[in-house]
Amino acid sequence: MEKLGREIVTIIVDEFGLDEFLRRISDPFWFQALGCVLGYDWHSSGVTTVVTRVLKEAITPEEHGVAVCGGKGKASRQTPSEIEKIGEVFNFPESTIQSLRYASKMSAKVDNTAIQAGYQLSQYSFSASNTLFLLISSCDRLGSLLSRHSGRIRNQPL
Repeated sequence: MEKLGREIVTIIVDEFGLDEFLRRISDPFWFQALGCVLGYDWHSSGVTTVVTRVLKEAITPEEHGVAVCGGKGKASRQTPSEIEKIGEVFNFPESTIQSLRYASKMSAKVDNTAIQAGYQLSQYSFSASNTLFLLISSCDRLGSLLSRHSGRIRNQPL
């Protein structure tokens, strides 16, 4: 799945650009379809979790200009340190890295408190591009997508 995922990401980024790739994976229908292309059942509750993990392994930040941080369980708690590493790879100023870490923390807190209705998040991912386009998604314990936020950070010095 990772090899196929890597090739799909590479083709989309090369042919249509990074912003188009991020726009596509932020679309829940396109993301679900990607899961089907990668070989997962269209009605499986864990597609978001699995496809996010595949993309995290398939994407090379230096090559693709985007990185996926976080994941399921213990991996979700590594998000702040992964954001820091990615900030260094993309040569973001320290203030931008701290803003990204804060955005990640607040998004997870809101999703966990306001949306979850008593359940803990089981999967949380934070993707950032070298152009500061963000995609944040979270899933409940069954792997069902709870929220997906996307957008570009404005007025941040690069």
